[in-house]
Amino acid sequence: MTDQPLSNLSTSMSSSLSQKVVSLEGDQLYTLEYAASITETSITVVQVYVELGIIEAIGVMLHSRQIARIAQIQRLRQDLGLNLVGAAIVLDMATEIAQLRAMVNCHRSHLP
Repeated sequence: MTDQPLSNLSTSMSSSLSQKVVSLEGDQLYTLEYAASITETSITVVQVYVELGIIEAIGVMLHSRQIARIAQIQRLRQDLGLNLVGAAIVLDMATEIAQLRAMVNCHRSHLP
């Protein structure tokens, strides 16, 4: 695998499934093709998820969190029979609940 600064990223990058770049924040980013391969889905599905706003791309790259989200959506759809929007809502709600729990725990820790 080759690390490249995000500033060197071009939209025609499709030469390697495992090609990754490093963002300015130091996060590794992966190609849409790699995301499709690792989640055992098609590049078209990944592109549709991006177009619908189900996952967030950085140019033509994805953060590992977004790849994990694709895998979670696939599991919810296959295991529970949820449709795409339903799976995305479940994940968004789970994230929000986790954030709220963290806030509650933080407030509790500041109580006498």
